[in-house]
Amino acid sequence: MSVIAQEHVRGGSVFKDLSADDEEWQPTEIESLCMNCYQNGTTRLLLTKIPFFKEIIVSSFSCDKCSWSNTEIQSAGRIQEQGVCYTLQVTSKRDLNREVVKMDSATTRIPELDFEIPPFTQKGALSTVEGILDRAVAGLEQDQAARREADPEVAGKIHTFVQKLKKLKEVEEAFTVVIEDPSGNSFVENPSAPLKDEALTVSWFRRSVRQEKQLGLRADDEPDDEPPPGDDLDAMRGEVLVFNTNCPECNAPAATNMKLVQIPHFKEAIIMATNCDACGHRTNEVKSGGATEEKGTKITLRVTAASDMTRDLLKSETCAVFIPELDFELGMAALCGKFTTVEGLLTDVKDLVVAKNPFVCGDSGDSARAQKLKEFGDKIDGIIAGRVKAHLVLDDPAGNSYLENVYAPDSDPEMTVETYERTFEQNEELGLNDMKTEGYQEDE
Repeated sequence: MSVIAQEHVRGGSVFKDLSADDEEWQPTEIESLCMNCYQNGTTRLLLTKIPFFKEIIVSSFSCDKCSWSNTEIQSAGRIQEQGVCYTLQVTSKRDLNREVVKMDSATTRIPELDFEIPPFTQKGALSTVEGILDRAVAGLEQDQAARREADPEVAGKIHTFVQKLKKLKEVEEAFTVVIEDPSGNSFVENPSAPLKDEALTVSWFRRSVRQEKQLGLRADDEPDDEPPPGDDLDAMRGEVLVFNTNCPECNAPAATNMKLVQIPHFKEAIIMATNCDACGHRTNEVKSGGATEEKGTKITLRVTAASDMTRDLLKSETCAVFIPELDFELGMAALCGKFTTVEGLLTDVKDLVVAKNPFVCGDSGDSARAQKLKEFGDKIDGIIAGRVKAHLVLDDPAGNSYLENVYAPDSDPEMTVETYERTFEQNEELGLNDMKTEGYQEDE
């Protein structure tokens, strides 16, 4: 039985990477009650890190008396700033093999059957799309024998619906699986990475007050309305604001510094930086300090030399990144907003797609997919070194991204800036369609 020392907790090393070479780091065994036979069984806990998913707790229970077992996965990292919604169009049996990390706070829906699994009704699990269907079937078939005796009509309807769920695994017709997680910690595999997945749509949303109360971010008796924020911008420009938070790596208490700065030839931006004294982790993020522009902005840079890597770049959280020569697309909010250089952005793209991809790590990784991602990383390195010419496209429907013009105030021959009218879908993602800024006090 392994022991978690206090210095491990304070130092942030309680969560370790999975490794077959580390023989000392074993699962923690705890004697616990079996909920099937009410005898004592054994629960094994493994605290580990998965790239991109941060820290997780893998638990496994087994009972020697009745042979009952149960497994569960829980997120031990922080709750993300926004919720996430994955919409998957299942068109073939291959889609049923996609790996899925479903947290207990996630809601699962199949619109074609008007079927929904509410949040906190199932434990978190690392499974596949087919596994989610099997788990739903097992839950519905539970106690069917007693139900047939007590209410045959209801049991018959459940049996008919279970057959519909089982038929989905044949994929005779396309259907949709929606996983909506207000904690932002669920994930659906993209087997086409680093290319865009045409069958998978990822969107982020702001949590409702009810969802924040379910996640424990608000007290149950806390009022639903939030106090209006202060508007003393002059005071904010002259000082660095500090607020307490937790480190995203080791979850130890840390401080986040926030500063409002003016970017030359552009607009104001908010820079936030967190430095953890416990584990040494550092992170920074940039958010736009201004309003959403009337039109979207599309910036295209033709990278012709290594000197282009030194251009300053502001990528907002609503900005998508494209590299047409690599057939690569990075959606909005996949990377947080940041003020960096072109080289820094390309390096972050490579780390996100290659180094932090959880489905190509370890013994279970697909060698063909790993080779494809390695080739993608080599091409990114070629662009950074100036050996490969490519176009870098920043498409920001909010108009809050910026790329330095090294020829300013003259026009840049290698860079084009276009403005465009946003589509209805883009306004919907930005929350602008339902926003009313004039006459909002009038009764409709």
